[in-house]
Amino acid sequence: MTSRFSRVRFGGVVVIAFVFGLLFASGLDLTKFGFAQDGKGGKVASSQVQSLAETGSAFEAIADHVTPAVVSIQTQRVRTNVRRGPQRPGIEDFFRNFEQQQPPREEAQEASGTGFIVSKDGYILTNNHVVADADKVTVTLLDKRTFEARVIGRDPTTDVAVIKVNGVDLPVVQLGDDNLARVGQWVVAIGNPLGLDFTVTAGIISAKGRPLPGLLGGRYEITDFIQTDAAINPGNSGGPLVNIRGEVVGINSAIASSTGFYAGYGFAIPVSLAKQVMDDLIAFGKVRRPVIGVAINNATATDAKAAGLKDVTGVLVQTFSFDPIDESPAKKAVMEPGDVIIAADGKPTDRVSTLQRIVRSHKPGETVTFEAMRFGAKKTFRVKLAEAPDAAPQVSAAPAPARGGEFASRQFDKIGIAVEQVSPELVTRARIAEPYRRGLIVSDVNVTGPSYRKFLADGTILLQVINPGPKRDLRAAADLDAVLSRLKSGDLVTFLVYDLGQDGPPRAVSVQVGGG
Repeated sequence: MTSRFSRVRFGGVVVIAFVFGLLFASGLDLTKFGFAQDGKGGKVASSQVQSLAETGSAFEAIADHVTPAVVSIQTQRVRTNVRRGPQRPGIEDFFRNFEQQQPPREEAQEASGTGFIVSKDGYILTNNHVVADADKVTVTLLDKRTFEARVIGRDPTTDVAVIKVNGVDLPVVQLGDDNLARVGQWVVAIGNPLGLDFTVTAGIISAKGRPLPGLLGGRYEITDFIQTDAAINPGNSGGPLVNIRGEVVGINSAIASSTGFYAGYGFAIPVSLAKQVMDDLIAFGKVRRPVIGVAINNATATDAKAAGLKDVTGVLVQTFSFDPIDESPAKKAVMEPGDVIIAADGKPTDRVSTLQRIVRSHKPGETVTFEAMRFGAKKTFRVKLAEAPDAAPQVSAAPAPARGGEFASRQFDKIGIAVEQVSPELVTRARIAEPYRRGLIVSDVNVTGPSYRKFLADGTILLQVINPGPKRDLRAAADLDAVLSRLKSGDLVTFLVYDLGQDGPPRAVSVQVGGG
């Protein structure tokens, strides 16, 4: 009995000790209580609350510091409205004829945008599309002061413009370094969207080096936008994208939308590019853009494999972009279509936007060292940069070729195309230049084959096989057959091709051989 009582008493002491131990550990914050499900709906720690308060204070400081240097831009374009005469006789003909005798009426088209002041004496950065063709530009500051502005210069290929007001000791923004900006960092967009002056929205940098093909047009359009989810709407154009330190890292320029209004993503021009354009416009009245004289694209998996690269990286040299071709700085340095540029100035070039950044950090006339892979061989080139021509070549539509007789098509299932010899009739109708008259016109492209989206039926002429070597001109279908017959499924073949209707030189295209 005594033994049983002792065991019971001992057990009670153990339980009491355990309970007091838990309470003691809890008091020292040594033991965490919680549900097995991980922390959702748990209480926010005081340190987290403080961090959120600090972030909110940062946004407040940005708005207070930057907004006074942001301006609302109102533009006016005067257009002549020509009245039409009567289309059919009727009782109102007399009045219509009277109207027709009146002089054409001028009408004012008004639009709005945003800009930001970069110098105390009144230089302002904005978008080209905000002030393009404007007859009158008016700038309003946060403090309601209004100025008449003049356009210093515009650059459509970067969508950057500089305007000037006559002011003294104006508030200015601080320009940052977008090269240091990282995806995921907080940013603030300030502007005048939808007529709502000096609106501030916040988000993060969603991506960098984002291409928007065809947005600006022209051979030298930029492909290096900063993507953000800070709300941007019509009227925000030209306003600053600001980092958490209050520094401008971009100019808000475009939105991705099917409706014309904010749909989740906006795009800004990197401020480093905008500053270079601004400096040139102020100093020279135009942009002195350094170029190497090639048409380029991001290397695909096929291009990288053809070049001998293990990873999908680099920039493909498609063709030369100068007229005449021999004036291309890259051609003078003995680059060739099909080369994949992997470094410039000793820095890796993983994509087009990276290469563009490196090149535009130089001035025309400077020499830059490039490294490239050419079908397994590493090459080094020293290229003296040229200044980009002012005008881009015009593109004309290409007539469809006639076929039949000795120029009948022949199918090549291995690469999913049909070809035929370039006929004299096609040479005449399409006005094909002498160097491109002897080749094979692609007459059909299999939409499930490896050449789909690489060649255009009735629009692409195959001139030469440049890899695998030795190089071989393509004069007849038998020449192509001789090359493809030596290749097995998975092998690569690189062509030099000419695009009908394009005023540019030939380009290199790599195709992976299929199992046909």
